[in-house]
Amino acid sequence: MEKFAGKIVFITGASSGIGEATAKAFAALGAKLLLCARRQEKLEALAAELDGAEDVFTFRLDVRDREAVEETLRNLPDEWKAIDVLVNNAGLSRGLTKVYQDDPENWEEMIDTNVKGLLYVTKAIVPGMVERGRGHVVSLGSVAGHQTYANGAVYCATKAAERVLSEGLKLDLMGTPVRVSTIDPGMVETGFSEVRFRGDTERAAKVYQNITPLTAEDIADAIVWVATRPAHVNIHEILLTSIDQANSNVLVRRG
Repeated sequence: MEKFAGKIVFITGASSGIGEATAKAFAALGAKLLLCARRQEKLEALAAELDGAEDVFTFRLDVRDREAVEETLRNLPDEWKAIDVLVNNAGLSRGLTKVYQDDPENWEEMIDTNVKGLLYVTKAIVPGMVERGRGHVVSLGSVAGHQTYANGAVYCATKAAERVLSEGLKLDLMGTPVRVSTIDPGMVETGFSEVRFRGDTERAAKVYQNITPLTAEDIADAIVWVATRPAHVNIHEILLTSIDQANSNVLVRRG
């Protein structure tokens, strides 16, 4: 596996879950880690745990804020600007409700984070990759982007948008050496459901009851794998679930 000494990996939403696991996985390869999230204190705690990383730079950023994204990334220290891998991980789901009964604030937060935030960060980083003649954009999708499930239409739509945007970005980058990948997991046991249900831990726990879900480390492993292929190889998409899940709608609960 290719080592990442001297290479800069930028991970959004790095303070927990898949983002945190991905930071640790790239740290083990000796990468320089550029990490952002809305919770600076959690990023600082994570930075202390990143054994093996060549260097770590953390900063607070809400990807929904276009002006903040543009200004913050434009004004990164010079030694952190030449990003080799962008991991568009920041994302969330809110609510599990029929569209016609849902709170539009849930839609705003999901669309602003999962779609517009991804676009803002990608637009800020990719021109430099093209100019330098190297780079890789890895975005987090979902099985929900392949098949809609009941009461989750808007979240599913945002992940379908991520998949289409990744495909379109790859088309736009043809003729350059910049690679584009989407990682589309099924059920992953992180804080995802607790965020979806706004801190209702009991309801969140039921999501994973009597099932073997994927772990954040499983997804981090997939991200690192696509990023460490030879430079002429582009893995367009990885769709992965646990053995207990077939798609967004079919899973088995044991016991």
